[in-house]
Amino acid sequence: MEKKVTMADIARLSGVGKSTVSRYFNGGYVKEETRKRIQKVIEDYDYEPNTFARLNAKESNVIGVVVPTLNSKITGRVITSIDRYLRERGYTTIIKSSDHDVSLELQNLKRLARLNVDGIILSALSVTSEQEAAVKEAGIPVVVLAQNYPSGICVLDDDYGAGYAMGTYIGKRKFQKVGYVGISQRDEAVGIVRKKGVMEGVAAEGIHQVYIALGDYSFESGYEAAKELLDKEKKLEAIICATDRMAFGVYKYLGEMGLRIPEDVSVSGFGGYDESELLNPALTTLKFDSYRVGALGAETLLKIISGEKVSTKQMVGFEFIEGGSVRKTE
Repeated sequence: MEKKVTMADIARLSGVGKSTVSRYFNGGYVKEETRKRIQKVIEDYDYEPNTFARLNAKESNVIGVVVPTLNSKITGRVITSIDRYLRERGYTTIIKSSDHDVSLELQNLKRLARLNVDGIILSALSVTSEQEAAVKEAGIPVVVLAQNYPSGICVLDDDYGAGYAMGTYIGKRKFQKVGYVGISQRDEAVGIVRKKGVMEGVAAEGIHQVYIALGDYSFESGYEAAKELLDKEKKLEAIICATDRMAFGVYKYLGEMGLRIPEDVSVSGFGGYDESELLNPALTTLKFDSYRVGALGAETLLKIISGEKVSTKQMVGFEFIEGGSVRKTE
C-alpha cells in the first residue's frame, strides 16, 4: 500500500517548517513564494489535510451544516450546492441530520459549535427560543435556511407566494370540494406559511371550505391522508399536497380506489421532483430553487465570516410546472 503523505512530508518537500504548512492550511500569513511551493507539493501528492486536526486551529476552514433529513430530494439539492460552493473556496463541511426531530436539531447545533467550526448553516425545522439561545452562546456566524429567523440571518423559499399561487390555480378551476394534505405546525415554513398561502389563494377564488388531513412528509403518510380525506368527503374533486412525495402516496391510494387523475380527482404538489414528471399523468407542482438556497446560504455565511454586511432576510422564488394532474377549466 502506498504510504500516505503527512503534513510533515509536505513541510520537508516544500523546504519549510511544519508550522508554516499549518499556517497555510489554517488561513494564516505565508509569503506568496512559499505558498506556491506548498501548493505545488499538495497538488503533486494529492494531499488532503485532516479535517479534525484543523478543528483545533483558530480558523478551521470547516463549516457545520444541520439538515432536517438526508432522505429528501430537496435536502439533497441543498446539501449538494452548499458543499460544492464551500469546497470550491477551500472549506470542508460536516453534515448532521436531525431526522425531523427538533430536540436533535438543537443538539446538533450545540455539538457543531463545540467542534470549533468557523460557522454553521442550519436548515431548520423551526427556530425555537432554545435554538436562538444556542446560536448566541456559540458566538460564531449562523445562517438559517428554510425558516424565518427575525433575530438573525436567514435564506428562505417563498412558501407563502408558492402556496398562494397553487391555491389560486386550483381555485380558478371552480372545484366545489377541495382537500389539502399538509404537515404539522412544527415546521413553520411548510406547516403554517405554505398552508396559509394555499388557503388564502383558494379563498380568493371563492372556495372557503377545505378538507384537511396531516402527514409527515412521507409517501406512506400521503397515502393515509388521502384515505382520510376520501372518508370525510367521497366526492372530493381536488387534493393539494404540501410536498410531491406526499402526492405520490395520494396517487397510489386514488389508483387503488379506481379513481382517475384528473378526471375524477385533480392532484397537485410542491417540490418539483424529477420523479413527478414520470407519474401518469405528470404531477402539477411548484419547484423551489433549492440549489440556489444552498449556495446563497453558503455565500452569505462566508461573507459574514469575512466581515461583510449581508441582508438579514433573502428570499428565493419558485417555478410553476404544469403537468396533467389537474383538470382543465371547461
